Amino acid sequence: MQRPAPEMGRKLFIGLSASAAAVAGIAQALAEPQTLGKPHPPLVPEDDPDITVERPELSAGQASVDSYAAFPRANDKKTPGIVIVQHIWGVDAQIRDTVRRFAKAGYVTIAPDLYAGMGAPSGDGVSDYTVFTPFASKLDPKETDAYIKEGATWIRSRVGSSPLERPPKVGVMGFCMGGKVALRAAIDDRGVFDAVVVFYGAVRWDDSKNQGPISDAALAYANDVKIPLMGQFGARDESILPDDVRAMQARLKVPHDIKIYPEAGHAFFDDTRARYVASAAADAWTRTLAWFGMYLSAR
Repeated sequence: MQRPAPEMGRKLFIGLSASAAAVAGIAQALAEPQTLGKPHPPLVPEDDPDITVERPELSAGQASVDSYAAFPRANDKKTPGIVIVQHIWGVDAQIRDTVRRFAKAGYVTIAPDLYAGMGAPSGDGVSDYTVFTPFASKLDPKETDAYIKEGATWIRSRVGSSPLERPPKVGVMGFCMGGKVALRAAIDDRGVFDAVVVFYGAVRWDDSKNQGPISDAALAYANDVKIPLMGQFGARDESILPDDVRAMQARLKVPHDIKIYPEAGHAFFDDTRARYVASAAADAWTRTLAWFGMYLSAR
């Protein structure tokens, strides 16, 4: 880990203090494997009195997509934001609950529905990811990136800020295929985002598909990451190899914190499906909130 500057420790304390109870409560719930790892009632319901849920439409060029958003009822121009990039299941129950968890913890949060207009089924309770492979394969990277940036624009515009104005600061986080999208956002030259968290996103940016040593070309993007990066990976992940993750980490020039959980495989944070690993998920949630609390605080 490349450690942040000392003043960041003070920002971390300030950023977390207001939402400490919410962070601890959700972390405790994530650590209880008895009721998780399968469809379950949300950890933060839509009618939670501390948050407001909306479904904004995001436009990019001539097209638009739906989205799912939530934010704390008590918020102002300094309230930071997070754009969440979906996993292959779409903006399903797990992603929607994660949006609300961040809202409960004090963030204006939005998840663009990248499958909007494709006729994709709901991912709620679905266990066969191949149902969504045709839809994921149709995603255009430029359009996807545009919608993610529009999510940040929505966060800022709702308090009268321009697309690149601070405050509020905005982070981006993605799961699986969304992790690679979040990484692309982290190398964007426009300066839309202020921090990134990647959950088991693709590390090889080529077509080698884990065959042979990772190439220099597949890692070149890591030299261009421009914002503080946190990574959450599983040592048992057969699609995102731990050695590849370490090779990527070695090339980062920005503040970063990469953790590879020995007990976890791919998709360990998805508490609605069988790959869920409670110990890794609870720790990753706490780490993620600390990271965003450190780098998105406007105070």
